[in-house]
Amino acid sequence: MSSDMIIRRYRASDQDAVTDLWSRAARQAHPFIEGEGAGERARVLREVYLVQAENWVAERDGIVIGLLGLLGAKDGSGRANEPGGTGAGADGVEVGGLFVAPEAQGDGIGRELLEHAAALHGALTLEVFEGNARARRFYAHLGFTERGRRVDEETGHPLIALERAAPLKSVSWLHLREGRLLSVRTRGNDTFYLPGGKYEPGETAREALSRELSEELGLVVPADELVEAFVIHDVAHGKNGRRLQMTCFTGGPQDIAPAPGREIAEYAWFDRREARERCAPAHSQVVDRLVAQGRMPG
Repeated sequence: MSSDMIIRRYRASDQDAVTDLWSRAARQAHPFIEGEGAGERARVLREVYLVQAENWVAERDGIVIGLLGLLGAKDGSGRANEPGGTGAGADGVEVGGLFVAPEAQGDGIGRELLEHAAALHGALTLEVFEGNARARRFYAHLGFTERGRRVDEETGHPLIALERAAPLKSVSWLHLREGRLLSVRTRGNDTFYLPGGKYEPGETAREALSRELSEELGLVVPADELVEAFVIHDVAHGKNGRRLQMTCFTGGPQDIAPAPGREIAEYAWFDRREARERCAPAHSQVVDRLVAQGRMPG
């Protein structure tokens, strides 16, 4: 995600900007639909979806460049927001619309909006027009699979229903020594990972990481000393394409003497090249962030 891009809740004052963005993006994506981006479809957007759905916008330099509409999300009363949609049930949400301004496409805005939805609600479902080949490639790249087809009653064009399971959630610790990143390898596995792991019921992210560091490396890292650095979205290693949402933290003691626990075969500090060669896929994103921040040599 661009460093100057933010994702925030839609506000009523965004209506004109969002309607213009949607109109331009929809016409580009659906040239096969007569009257797309205007008329009755524009009225429904303004009067139904922008009012009833859970809407988020991507904004860069004060300009709205992306729109995400979620259906089936629970509001404060516990009721599902479903204007015209079936929703995705209690364990997920339906993406009713995802649009990025044509001039901002290719910058990862759509991917960040989708991962934002997954971080909030877990599993995602959506429908895409069969004729929108670019969108179909985009969703396939992000791990969506087909679950059904139907003909859209309004336009007469075929729609493909897609779904993606909730991402696996984990926490990781970023510990550098002379520009090299601490990594661990579990027994019976030749791939290295960042120290950390999954949550246990009732734990906060910091509590989970503090516990994992104690179990894996015998380190005492108080939860209140951990500071969230960034979140990585990638494919989970060895999980058959399941997506991963990994929250990375810094903080805690810098002078450490790890004592590998029962599951850990070894630990090591890797430079950029070694990390790419020996570590799980999400490592590449982590290393790229740390290089961009000047914390690891490029």
